[in-house]
Amino acid sequence: MIEIALILVLVLAGLGLVALTLRARALADERIRSVLAVLGGDTELAASLDPDDVIRRTLEGAAALPGVDAVVLEAGERRELLGTTEEEVSRAALQAPSHRNLRALEVVYRYRLDEAERARNLLRSGLAVPLVVRGEPIGSLNAFSRSAAQGFPRETVVALEQLAARAAPALDNASLYVEARRLADVDSLTGLHNRRSFHELLGREIARARRYERKLSLIVFDLDNFKQINDRIGHLTGDAVLAEVAARVRGVVRESDLAGRIGGDEFGVVMPETGLIDGEHLANRIARTVAERPFGGGHKLFVSAGVAELRAEDDATELFERADDALYRAKKAGKSRTVAAG
Repeated sequence: MIEIALILVLVLAGLGLVALTLRARALADERIRSVLAVLGGDTELAASLDPDDVIRRTLEGAAALPGVDAVVLEAGERRELLGTTEEEVSRAALQAPSHRNLRALEVVYRYRLDEAERARNLLRSGLAVPLVVRGEPIGSLNAFSRSAAQGFPRETVVALEQLAARAAPALDNASLYVEARRLADVDSLTGLHNRRSFHELLGREIARARRYERKLSLIVFDLDNFKQINDRIGHLTGDAVLAEVAARVRGVVRESDLAGRIGGDEFGVVMPETGLIDGEHLANRIARTVAERPFGGGHKLFVSAGVAELRAEDDATELFERADDALYRAKKAGKSRTVAAG
């Protein structure tokens, strides 16, 4: 009887263990389904046209999978991390081979006995899944575990593959959209903002300056006598000169400044959080930079500029007109100078 009772206890314990295992697996499956549902092909992940948003959602979705403690997404020059550091990832050195038929690569990290204590917080397993678009790998989605279990549940591997399959085209579409928008906003000759984009940015920065009660100034400048030089050296060479002027301007303006080609040889610079005096200084610095070295063919160019600071009653049109009027006065006064709007 004792033996029968013992057997019954063992059977019941086994059944209980099986039930717990099934319950744990059911919870894991439910967790995976909820993650993939949020990041489904017809929801926000695929619909988003912001690469940063796609990457953030993908990282958060992967980190929510069972057994995952850290995630790294690599695509092109971008590498984004969640739950880990650059130093730790560099030590892990996990990278998915660029094999078209590869589904996933799983590795286990083993540490020396003298590192056993520290190894409790180190990465113990890694899982790399390629991000594939139109049959070509564009990067990888890498998951890491700190668990001593050494490996990922099969459900997590499958879910990470599904997540990568959805994230890759979403990221590609968002990146293509951003690049298309960038090209639509850029002057093809100079690489600066085009006229439409420049005026949109001016309006946006004016609204921001008003909201936070900050200063803002605007420079409008052109190249003295450029039409005569352009007629003499030819339009192709003239275009090369304009491109070089733009390159010199980019080398002078601050990262927060917004430079654009307004049309022909006329340019503008929006300067957030900048008063009139600092705006004049930048305009003069641009003029010196343009004039300090001859352009192709030995031609020297000089700049006339107008500067205006945002007033309480200004809208974008009024601020631009005041800066443009200051440029006109600089021209009328003899060119090669900067005039500040009163």
